[in-house]
Amino acid sequence: MTISTAQHLPLGPVMADVAGLALTDAERARLLHPGVGGVILFKRNYESPQQVADLCREIHALRSPHLLIGVDHEGGRVQRFREGFTAIPPMRAIGETWDSHPQRARRLARDAGYVIGAELRAVGVDFSFAPVLDLDYGNSGVIGDRAFHRSPQAVTDLAHALALGLQEAGMNAVGKHFPGHGFVAADSHLAIPVDERPLADLEFADLLPFRQMIDLGLAGIMPAHVIYPRVDERPAGFSRKWLTEILRGQCGFEGVIFSDDLTMEGASVAGGIVERATAALTAGCDMVLVCNRPDLADALLAGLKWPLPPVSLIRLARMHGRPHPPSRTALHESRRYVAALHHLGGVGQADADLALLDPTNAGGRQDRFPHSTL
Repeated sequence: MTISTAQHLPLGPVMADVAGLALTDAERARLLHPGVGGVILFKRNYESPQQVADLCREIHALRSPHLLIGVDHEGGRVQRFREGFTAIPPMRAIGETWDSHPQRARRLARDAGYVIGAELRAVGVDFSFAPVLDLDYGNSGVIGDRAFHRSPQAVTDLAHALALGLQEAGMNAVGKHFPGHGFVAADSHLAIPVDERPLADLEFADLLPFRQMIDLGLAGIMPAHVIYPRVDERPAGFSRKWLTEILRGQCGFEGVIFSDDLTMEGASVAGGIVERATAALTAGCDMVLVCNRPDLADALLAGLKWPLPPVSLIRLARMHGRPHPPSRTALHESRRYVAALHHLGGVGQADADLALLDPTNAGGRQDRFPHSTL
């Protein structure tokens, strides 16, 4: 395969997707649009480690600096790459270990982060949209076992450990879904969830992991398509109150804010695709995601007028993956990787096996929403 010399273009504010296992001519043209800054991969883009490595290499070769490549790869039922990748347990399984053995749980979380990051970096993915920082209230099917725990301190401890593992593997973390999606039952893929709690209740519970992870250097955050009417009438991802005043101002967050998928039902309150993107960027997002609708991606790129400010370009530059390891062979031979696999062996395996056999169980988003991000 011959790839032309990379074009020198600054990153744009839009993260798009691609349809299959390799780029089409139309997709190459779309990814060369100045408004594009990243690509999100899904299950449909994966056949084998070698194939996805070739795809990432082709995407990266298009532009300089190269487009960011992200993926939802949390473990459990939200793990886009399966065959040839380690089956990571759901985060709730690690949280259950924290109840009796917090130190062991922290080690497991760090090992999970290392394996996730190292395997993704070995094929060229820059970052995963992980970890989930939502609290497990037992209400939300779409969050469910993706959350570590009900306790804010447990979530912070384990999310920090996982982020350290990602960092060790050459990857930054993206915490989601600010300011907390775990309390509401509605699924923002299909509805517009409303959380009626006052800000004070959120500050003493759901917001704590975000605040603490920000203090520990969290590089990225994804807000929820949830309305908290006692704080603002707009969903958090379109709210200047939430993103600029609270997240940037009060919490001191200096990293990247990624919107959740603008094609989700929870984003519909903001209008058409250009209005949605403009609202998210105006509220404080640095990059907006448009998934599974190439027609809407093209409409957005044609209509959006939003040159990224220098501060956003600096933030996004931090999300480029760092070299590690030089090859999958070297990774598989490393003591660190082998030790991590040994520690993770058997943790949550029953849940992982069930997710593979029947992804619809326990609110199985992997099957119901195979191509969307959250």
